[in-house]
Amino acid sequence: MKDFSNASFPPEVISVMEVAFDAAVASLPEPVHSSHVQAIAESILRAAHSGERDPIVLQRLALLELQLIQR
Repeated sequence: MKDFSNASFPPEVISVMEVAFDAAVASLPEPVHSSHVQAIAESILRAAHSGERDPIVLQRLALLELQLIQR
């Protein structure tokens, strides 16, 4: 995973990221690859670190980025 050691988030942001992550992973077709899960997590961390707080936007950004990576 990329270096997020300097990132810190308040509990309410962690909850938003968790909702976005769970929804994004649940929308993936089976079998779900660990590399896809990691890419989603990194995308959500990056976007949240940049200030995004909407779980739907976080989910969509992660899934869009995953599509770009797969090409």
